[in-house]
Amino acid sequence: MLGPAVTAHTSQLIRLDANSAAEGSRKPLFGLDSEALSALMVAAGEPAWRGRQMSEAIYRQRLAELDVITTLPLTLRQRLAAEGWEVGRPRIAQAFISTDGTERYLVECRTPEARTEAPGDRSIVAGVETVETVWMPEGDEGEAGDGSEPEEAGKSWQRATICVSSQVGCAVNCQFCLTAKLGLQRNLTAGEIAGQVVAVLDRHGVEVGKERVNLVFMGMGEPFLNYDNFMAAVRLLVKEVGLSPQRMTVSTSGIVPGIERFAEEPPEVRPKVAISLNAPNDAIRSEVMPINRKWPIEAVVDAVRKIRLRPRERITFEYVLLGGVTDRPEHAAEVARLVRRTGLPVKVNLIAWNPGPGVPYAMPKPEAVEAFKRALAAEGVPVYLRRPRGRDIFAACGQLKRTVEG
Repeated sequence: MLGPAVTAHTSQLIRLDANSAAEGSRKPLFGLDSEALSALMVAAGEPAWRGRQMSEAIYRQRLAELDVITTLPLTLRQRLAAEGWEVGRPRIAQAFISTDGTERYLVECRTPEARTEAPGDRSIVAGVETVETVWMPEGDEGEAGDGSEPEEAGKSWQRATICVSSQVGCAVNCQFCLTAKLGLQRNLTAGEIAGQVVAVLDRHGVEVGKERVNLVFMGMGEPFLNYDNFMAAVRLLVKEVGLSPQRMTVSTSGIVPGIERFAEEPPEVRPKVAISLNAPNDAIRSEVMPINRKWPIEAVVDAVRKIRLRPRERITFEYVLLGGVTDRPEHAAEVARLVRRTGLPVKVNLIAWNPGPGVPYAMPKPEAVEAFKRALAAEGVPVYLRRPRGRDIFAACGQLKRTVEG
């Protein structure tokens, strides 16, 4: 048996024994870094460099089946398979394509334990769950002004953005977000988070290092409530897949302990951060984001001040404009005062609320959006309006709820 002999040799957050199960069950290799894969090979009586070959195959070459990893001997592949090991990368189970080119995916992840189908939810079957991932060719302008590198020439798109989920559902309960209606079902593993990215890169034939792709951890879930798995996934994407952390942004609703841990991460693996502000003051924010009652705005800002920013890097404040609730002229003045008071290099991303069934808010009027943007700009605040992408397929910000109709 390969698994138990390996666990003492790896410091990876997602340990081999955490992925192991009863004899004959399936155990994913995807999610293990080069060190863990090398330890697995040594335990199998193979040289450590076989682990590096495995990493190259599943993360750089994006091979999804053991039997096609021909750099490994056939006998080793057969032995791994016999003991229940598989690549185990999450797969795209269903795709929905918007009129604007955005693609929303239901990405299939195995549940830790077999489950029966939930009434009325066709996206959950026994032993399998889906999470949502979104591909946005040309992005949504959310990365503008954040200190990223200039645009590069590419394929039919010059740059693209992948929106990644970190949990199945979400526990934060933002009142304007459809994902909140699912509640929190479970955390995703590092392999399930990173696997969404690699599956989408594979689908679009992206050449890592040659074509610009930004990652935003803004899909289902609150990344800082699944901190260890989120950061383990980031390390996989940086060290094994070869993506730059400066082209990654993590969005948080303001989980102060998570922000403080994040501030200690080394810059070579730390994404940029976006704070979901969404209200001009604590009173309104507590109504639309109940998490504010635990960690109010000032506590969040104090935690963010601990992050050591790279040259030209800015903290992003995301602000959802809810018609008649957070889009008034006096709100713009409050937001301007708030972000100036942080003393940080900042930018504000405005998001016109994306509607969803059963959510009791209204879209802001276009003239209110423009007036809000002009007011912030007049106060000297860098401000950008994120374009809604994929509204017609429930792919836009705040709409991810595993809708199976496209």
